[in-house]
Amino acid sequence: MQQVIFRYFIRFTLLASLFYLKSILETYKTNLAQAYYIFDSVLEFLILLTIVNIVTAALIMIYRLRKNIPYKFTDNVINGINNVYYLIVTFGVILMFLGFWGIDFKSLLTTLSIVAAALAIISKEYVSGIISGIIISFSKEINIDDYVKINNHKGKITDINLTKVSLLNDDDDIIYIPNDKVYMSEIINYTKKEIKKVSIDFELGIQYHTTIEQLEQSLAESLRDFHQYIEPESFNIKIVDVHHDFLLLKFQYKLKEINRDIERLIRKKTIRLIANSIKEI
Repeated sequence: MQQVIFRYFIRFTLLASLFYLKSILETYKTNLAQAYYIFDSVLEFLILLTIVNIVTAALIMIYRLRKNIPYKFTDNVINGINNVYYLIVTFGVILMFLGFWGIDFKSLLTTLSIVAAALAIISKEYVSGIISGIIISFSKEINIDDYVKINNHKGKITDINLTKVSLLNDDDDIIYIPNDKVYMSEIINYTKKEIKKVSIDFELGIQYHTTIEQLEQSLAESLRDFHQYIEPESFNIKIVDVHHDFLLLKFQYKLKEINRDIERLIRKKTIRLIANSIKEI
């Protein structure tokens, strides 16, 4: 707590110092000539940066206290606040450089509106991605660490930034999906549903001479190291579809509690066991 108070003390002291420097700078406006606009723009940017930093830190701190989120952890709301912070800082940098030439703010708004309209037409996909990212960040549909399916990709959400959503799939591959595609896609959130049943699809050729019961028992025995996480008697192989030369099957089991890390380990081993079992058959 003392460290937090000290950080805010430093921030407010810095802000007061910047305002004091700005008041002193006004007295040298005539002597500095063109250099005045450069110093003034830099000071205004630093003031904006400090104020936004204080507000952002305060909002995140209040949110963490209300939700009881440790400092090392984050979620999509905290990411959303940080994304807005980055946008404001980027806008402030643009204003700072334009202020070097003493451009009037009112005329600047008119100019920026024209430029913004042109940029929106040229880079509409990028702008759409940023807007979608902010909407996703503050939504309650998906959160960081949720296990989801987006289009054909299934995995755990590890990050939501301004342009992309990062997904860690069952093969430990990081998949980056553009925010606008995530926003427009159908999403299955397994975490929200609190589904404990795990299903693994696979195909079995008709030529393999074994029964479904034998294969089910073999797979269940092979996962005995994980039986502490799995409900007893929940192993089941379901026939999804019958084709001319193969069967489409689902191997299912039910976890005692939702734990995506354990689920990924079991799923990875199960897929290998299925492959080895079919090979042995």
